[in-house]
Amino acid sequence: MSFDAAPTDLSGKTCLVTGANGGIGMATAEHFAACGARVLTTDIGDSFAGECQTDHHGFDLMSDAGLDACCDWIAAETPDVLFNNAALFDMGSVLQADLAQHDRLFAVNVRAMYAVMQAAAKALVAAGRPGSIINMASQAGHRGEALVAHYCATKAAVISYTQSAALALAEHRIRVNAISPGVIDTPMWKTVDSLFARFEDKEIGQKKREVGEAVPLGYMGRPFEVARVAVFLAGAQSQYITAQTISVDGGNVLR
Repeated sequence: MSFDAAPTDLSGKTCLVTGANGGIGMATAEHFAACGARVLTTDIGDSFAGECQTDHHGFDLMSDAGLDACCDWIAAETPDVLFNNAALFDMGSVLQADLAQHDRLFAVNVRAMYAVMQAAAKALVAAGRPGSIINMASQAGHRGEALVAHYCATKAAVISYTQSAALALAEHRIRVNAISPGVIDTPMWKTVDSLFARFEDKEIGQKKREVGEAVPLGYMGRPFEVARVAVFLAGAQSQYITAQTISVDGGNVLR
């Protein structure tokens, strides 16, 4: 019996990670580097806080100037892999979440996500090269949540744009997929937990404990568990996968 065992080696590839100083972004940048890739990172800060060597540029994706500069950088670098991860989180039901919150979340989670994806796709098409674009969705994109109205809507939009982009770019051998994390134990959960404490009148730490215990596998995910899926989608092992959203949620969302 013979078979083609595709490698996980990313040597020779350039991988770009946005939102690189968050828990998932940092873990993914480090995994890409460990697999041999040249890694580019960006976040709002001027340096990368992770433990691998990257070419880092700071951009504020909420501003037109910052977003334009980031897209120009992407056009010049033409990354083989884009991990489109930058995002904001906030809470509020339909009775509480105002249009200012809507505009802030959609500015980064949808508008900037789309612009960065488009810049990477255009650069790859112009260079005549295949590539892999990985957008960050969320379990919140598969269902509404009473206190997370705008955020859920932004992540549903990510899933929809991923599908449309994958169909448009298939002829160029550019694959577009999304990762849909569930509850992942990142530094952002300190903010999330404090918001739930305020909106649901809970003790600090209570919501985090509850959501971890509610996961079918019994614990909150770790950033490296998302990063491993990003490595899979970046490389040859996933070469026949496009237009998909892969849930990394311990069984939280069944679909």
